[in-house]
Amino acid sequence: MPNARTARFSRRGLLAAGGALGLGAVLTACGDDDAKDGGADTKGSAKSGPWSFKDDRGTTVKLDETPKNIVAFTGVAAALYDYGIEVKGVFGPTTTKDGKADVQAGDMDVSKVTVLGNVWDQFNVEKYAALAPDVLISTMFDDAGTLWYVPEASKDKIAKLAPSVGISVFDRQLTGPLQRMWELAESLGADMTDAKVTEAKKRFEAASERLRKAAKAKPEIKVLVGSASPELFYVSGTNLSIDLEYFKALGVNFVEPTEEAKKATGGWFESLSWENVDKHKADVIMMDDRSSAIQPADITEATWKQLPAVKAGQVIARSTEPILSYDKCVAPVEALAEAIEKAKKVS
Repeated sequence: MPNARTARFSRRGLLAAGGALGLGAVLTACGDDDAKDGGADTKGSAKSGPWSFKDDRGTTVKLDETPKNIVAFTGVAAALYDYGIEVKGVFGPTTTKDGKADVQAGDMDVSKVTVLGNVWDQFNVEKYAALAPDVLISTMFDDAGTLWYVPEASKDKIAKLAPSVGISVFDRQLTGPLQRMWELAESLGADMTDAKVTEAKKRFEAASERLRKAAKAKPEIKVLVGSASPELFYVSGTNLSIDLEYFKALGVNFVEPTEEAKKATGGWFESLSWENVDKHKADVIMMDDRSSAIQPADITEATWKQLPAVKAGQVIARSTEPILSYDKCVAPVEALAEAIEKAKKVS
């Protein structure tokens, strides 16, 4: 994605830049649109024979065989990889400037996938067609069925080449999308009884309980969620993001931007100048770990360095776009639990 911090504040630019959403394209999949709640249809063999999956747009994609040539948003591909499903191509942040795997690529070997686009609004349609895709899979950060990182300019060409599946990560708790990705992986042939898979789910549940206990033991600890750009500091609200909604439900005491401040960004975040970065008082700060954001160690602003939480060393990373496998969601939950457990009241 382009550095959202430099994007114009159109709705599309806002979503791509500031928090976790963006407008891509609504791709039409074959099948019926008769349900709104989604659900995997795994009748018959998961590895061969007819395949269908009802996505979070209420669209059922039906194919004669289980998809083999899968193209997916990088984070989706990383989640499927954890369940033993490998994709042919990816789009979205995949490699960093030095050629290493982006944080959103998880454990994938990025040298073994075709990268169709590594930044916002980049998607090589010719390469996509050459992969002979069976299905395209992405997440959705709005309720309009917009597929994340599918460019508006080329969405129609892309839609003609293969049906699409959308998994919603908008205005719901983390456990919902985690379950949907589980169902999708299972429909694609993943062995969900594998010890690695089942143990990861148990570890996630244990981490969640740890966070619940930490939040209950220290309700006075206030957590601020931020993202840094050269020009602005963004303070995220908790009402739309899957991770923050989940953490809030577990009892975490978050700093919330004012409703007036969030209006300009569709409810996602508040934009502050670096001079006003101390507007909100916090004991722990969670910072956007995406490569599009400046990381805490690289922030040179004096106002940032003077924040009580920063001076106390109470800053942790936030997986702003969580990889939707239980394995990858354990660490963020544990990190927040530990931060609250160890936090001193500094606000």
